[in-house]
Amino acid sequence: MDPRVARTRRSLQEALLELARRRPLDEITVGDIVERAGVNRSSFYQHYTDKDTLLADALEVAIGEVSAPIVADPDYRMPPALVAYLEHLAANAALYRRVLGPHGSALVANRLRARVHQIAQEHLAYADAGIEGLPADIAAAGIAGSALGVVTAWIALDPLPTADVAADWVWRTLLGPGRAWRPADEVTS
Repeated sequence: MDPRVARTRRSLQEALLELARRRPLDEITVGDIVERAGVNRSSFYQHYTDKDTLLADALEVAIGEVSAPIVADPDYRMPPALVAYLEHLAANAALYRRVLGPHGSALVANRLRARVHQIAQEHLAYADAGIEGLPADIAAAGIAGSALGVVTAWIALDPLPTADVAADWVWRTLLGPGRAWRPADEVTS
């Protein structure tokens, strides 16, 4: 990518994130973003079709910067990158409450779900840990939905529990319910 293009996109992303930490998204205009970024309006539209697309890109970049790839662990230990990712969400809780809340950004939520789905599919393939009779993409969709559901419920809490607590909730949700769904005689044997 041309360094000027990357620099302009990064300026726009940082400007929107900075503004969104202080004001509700629906109050932020493209004019506010370009002014903060130090670029003109036409530069915005050369790179982004709308504010939601810019926000989705900005959050993907921010998340990528704060967390290492989530690596599968054959012993089912919680990946440290999950905590780092949730620490990013906690540090930007007001913004994530807005985008993941009932009147949030469907685009951002869908892109986040797609990213978690991709990670889940990669790990199912890596660990050769599919669920018998269930296609990997369907299992990955269930994992993504569960993880995002826990994260959305956590980020809505006030006061916000720590990222460590949320990571434990996500991890236990992903690993734990299977035992509860088996018939009682299988669980005790």
